[in-house]
Amino acid sequence: MKLTITPRAQKWFKEEVGVTSKSGIRFYGKIYGKTDVHEGFSIAMSVEAPDQPLIKEVIDGITYFIEETDDWFFKGYDLLVDYDEEADEPKYVFAENKEDLKQ
Repeated sequence: MKLTITPRAQKWFKEEVGVTSKSGIRFYGKIYGKTDVHEGFSIAMSVEAPDQPLIKEVIDGITYFIEETDDWFFKGYDLLVDYDEEADEPKYVFAENKEDLKQ
């Protein structure tokens, strides 16, 4: 599993969410909605500090992470967090990670 945050997404989180190095951004699955790979579930995010991160990416002192309890939602995929200019919000792109499924 890999977590990638683009520079445009990083800028959006700083400007719109006000995330600082004292907090982080958690990505997790939530009921309702859909993604490219999940029907009935979508991605949510919250501002909080990691507790037991499964994976994390630190950029400019800000931690972006997925907790171990959310492995069920992300297992077998890499997540790219980008920025959608039209919607003015993050865009989440899943890519299959076959190595992750072997573990």
